[in-house]
Amino acid sequence: MLAPLVNLLIVVASVLIHRWLWIRLVRDTTRPGGAARRVGTVAVVVSAALAAAPRILVPALGPDTGRPLAWTGYVWLGVLLYLMLTLLVWEVPRAVLGIRAIARRRNGRAPAPAVAESSAPAVPEPARVAAAAPARDTAPRARDTEGVLAAGGPAPGGAGAGAGAGSTGPARPDRRLFLSRAAALAAGGIAVATTGFGMRTALGDPVVKRVPVRIAGLAQPLSGLRFAVVSDLHLGPLLGRAHTERIVRMINALEADVVTVVGDLADGTPSQLAPAARPLRHLEATHGAFFVTGNHEYMFDGAEAWVDELHGLGITTLLNERREIRHRGAVLDLAGVEDLSGAEHGRGPDYARALGDRDTSRPVVLMAHQPVMIEEAARHGVDLQLSGHTHGGQMFPLTELTKLANPVVSGLGKVDNTQLYVTNGAGFFGPPVRVGAEPEITVIELRP
Repeated sequence: MLAPLVNLLIVVASVLIHRWLWIRLVRDTTRPGGAARRVGTVAVVVSAALAAAPRILVPALGPDTGRPLAWTGYVWLGVLLYLMLTLLVWEVPRAVLGIRAIARRRNGRAPAPAVAESSAPAVPEPARVAAAAPARDTAPRARDTEGVLAAGGPAPGGAGAGAGAGSTGPARPDRRLFLSRAAALAAGGIAVATTGFGMRTALGDPVVKRVPVRIAGLAQPLSGLRFAVVSDLHLGPLLGRAHTERIVRMINALEADVVTVVGDLADGTPSQLAPAARPLRHLEATHGAFFVTGNHEYMFDGAEAWVDELHGLGITTLLNERREIRHRGAVLDLAGVEDLSGAEHGRGPDYARALGDRDTSRPVVLMAHQPVMIEEAARHGVDLQLSGHTHGGQMFPLTELTKLANPVVSGLGKVDNTQLYVTNGAGFFGPPVRVGAEPEITVIELRP
C-alpha cells in the first residue's frame, strides 16, 4: 500500500541528489557549451535513473530476471554514497576558499573616489590610445582580448591584471576550475576504492565471534550451552544458494547446541527463492534450529509461506511461542516473537503468549528480530534477547547513525536486567558493501 509513495520518494531523492552532483561534478568542472558538459550531463541523468531503478524495479522483476540490474544499481549506489560523502567534506574548504576570495576582491578592487563618481568604467591608458587608433585595428584587438578571456585570463585593467600595464605574458590558469576538477577526481577515486574494499568485506566469509554471556541463577548443567546466532541472510538477487551453503558449513563447524536464525532470511517469496534456502535443511545442532520472522518476511507474502517452507526444512519457527531446551538434566526456555512489522498483517509480537505462565525459576532466552523489542522483553523478565536487523550499520557513517534508533547496534549490551546481543548479520541489504561492520556468525556461550 505504501509502495507507490516510497517509490515516489526514491525518485525525488535521486533527482535532488543528482542535481547537486551535476553542479559539483559537471558544471564546476567543465566550460559552458562544451562536449564535456554535454557528456557529463547525460552521465548524471543515467546515474539518477540507475540509482532509483533497483529498489523500484527489482522486486517486480524477481530475483532471477532482476539480478543484472540489482548488481549494477546497488554497486553504483555504494559508489554514490561515498562520492557524496567525499564531496560534502570538500564543501568546507571550498566555502573557506570562497570567503577568502571575496575578501581579496573587496580589498583589491576598492574604487578611487574620482572613479566612483563616474558611471563609465575606468579605462587604462593603453586602451584609450587603442581607442584612438584606426578602425582597422579594432577587430584584431577585440579577437585577441576574447582569446585571453576564453583561456581563463583576466580582462585588461581587471583585478587580475599583470604587474605591468603593458604585460603580454601568458594568461593565468583558472584556479577555481583546477580545484573543482581535482576535488572531483579525488572524490571519485576515494568512492571507488572504499566501495571496492566494502564489497570484499561483504562478499567474504563472515567472521566467527565467540561471546560468553553470564546468566544469574543459571543451573550448573546449562553452563557452556552454546547458541549459534545468525541473522539477515537476505537471500535474493545478490545472494543465493552458494551463500546459504557457506553459512550452513560454517555453523555446522561450530558444533553448537542450538541454532537461532533471527529474521530477514530472504528478500522475496519461497516460490522465487526456495532453492537458495534449501541448504538450511543440513543445519546441525544438538537441540535443533529455530527461526523468528524479521521485517523482510512481511514485505512479500505475510511470512506464512516462509514459515511453511522452513518447516519442511526441519527448522522450527517460533511464532510467539517457546520451547523447552533440556540439556544435561536442566531446562532452559527458548522463546520467539514475531517481528513488529507483522502488526500490519494482523500479527506482530505477543509477549504474553510467548512468555506468560512460564516457570520463572528457569532462565529464558528470547529471539526477537529488532533490538528495540528489548524494552518489552525486559518487562517480561527475559534474561537474554538475541536480535539482528541493524547489520551493525553496514556502511560507515550509517554505523553511527544507526545508534540513534537502537539501544544496541552491534554486540552485547544491557537494558534493565535483560542482556541483549545484536549480531551484524551474515548478509547485506541494498549495496553489497560493508564498511565498519563485518558480516558475522556468533557463538553465545552461557555461563553462570
